[in-house]
Amino acid sequence: MVSGISRDGRRTASSAGRNGRRVFSVCAALGAVVVVPAGLAPGAAADDVRSKQWYLAPMKASEMWKVSAGEGVKVAVIDSGVNPGTPSLKGQVLVDEVPKAVSYHVTQDYSGHGTSMAELIAGTGAGGGLKGLAPGARIVPYRIVTGDLKSEAERMKTSTSAMAIRAAADSDAKIINMSYGSPASDPDEEAAIKYAHSKGKLLIAGTGNNAEKFNLIGYPAAYPFVVGVAAADKTGKVGKFSEHGNYVDLAAPGLDLPVWCDKSFRSYCTGAGTSAATAITSASAALVWSAHPDWTANQVLGSLIDTAGRDWPKNKPSNYLGYGLIRPRKVLEDTGIDPGPAKTDPLSYENGAGVTGASPSATAPASSQPPKSTSGDRTSAAGSNTESSGGTPWGALAGVAAVLVIAGGAFAVIRSRRRA
Repeated sequence: MVSGISRDGRRTASSAGRNGRRVFSVCAALGAVVVVPAGLAPGAAADDVRSKQWYLAPMKASEMWKVSAGEGVKVAVIDSGVNPGTPSLKGQVLVDEVPKAVSYHVTQDYSGHGTSMAELIAGTGAGGGLKGLAPGARIVPYRIVTGDLKSEAERMKTSTSAMAIRAAADSDAKIINMSYGSPASDPDEEAAIKYAHSKGKLLIAGTGNNAEKFNLIGYPAAYPFVVGVAAADKTGKVGKFSEHGNYVDLAAPGLDLPVWCDKSFRSYCTGAGTSAATAITSASAALVWSAHPDWTANQVLGSLIDTAGRDWPKNKPSNYLGYGLIRPRKVLEDTGIDPGPAKTDPLSYENGAGVTGASPSATAPASSQPPKSTSGDRTSAAGSNTESSGGTPWGALAGVAAVLVIAGGAFAVIRSRRRA
């Protein structure tokens, strides 16, 4: 949910967007600066930033990149804008592919949030910047109105979320990353989501960061056809702030990660939130889609759900971690993987069940939300030693093509700590 960074460690929205809804950031906490200044030549400071990306090693990113780095896949980042001039994003941002209409073509980042998401997805790591999980992918930036955009003149030439989603749907971006949200639904935004789904896009959004106070339903994550992503820590446990309900579909790394401190792009800070988890999930999808360009969005998502790390039955997704911890390497290492039918929505049950497990918003009364049986007490995938979908047991993966081997559990390191 996109907005500014408050100094109490949370991102909040300070005002409503053009469509009257409050739009919030889904990057929650901000801590100490971890590198200054930006654009340093690789060295101690760069190593510090890279070390903050704790998930790259346990996810075996360098091994995955031998198979797929996301080449040929474009990711639409709908956010506060994207700065294409950071060292890590030079050559990675396709500003010229944004429609020339004034409401779309203004892409300058006014808070640093969107640029952080873009780097987490497709950053090259150059100049001491963030290394994206899919550095071969490309970013198409769409700027939307959030609470950080104070200038009325700038607001009037900046898109609403619905406008941006429709523009992205008409582009050749395969994935739409939405690291933002609101506790109120919007008919125009929902219609845009349906339109993008009809165009074959994979839509991914953060569930929100307000679980400790209200745990309100977060949109667009709660709309049908949107993959709702929760944030988990190094042990595979959901963040306390990460909003939950049966619209949580997957979980990804979202705590203690480096993000740009602000729009000055002079330093990174340690942050957390479902924003980052959303970006890492979009990058994971880009890796898979690049390796399997003939797959549909349904098949990409289905493969990520089937291979997610969990120690609960697949037919009883958790209200906190959904189908489990994202593991794209499990898709890439299985050359014979069955992605399922091209036209079958892997979230069809959730899409038809309504939202449960969260506090209803003003526009979605509880009476309109049919109940759903979920494993609502599942807050961690740590300690799992089982495979989803009957896969190969852990520790017996040597010799598999591409050698994408992790000893232990999903996102585990040698000490069997879960990272998600």
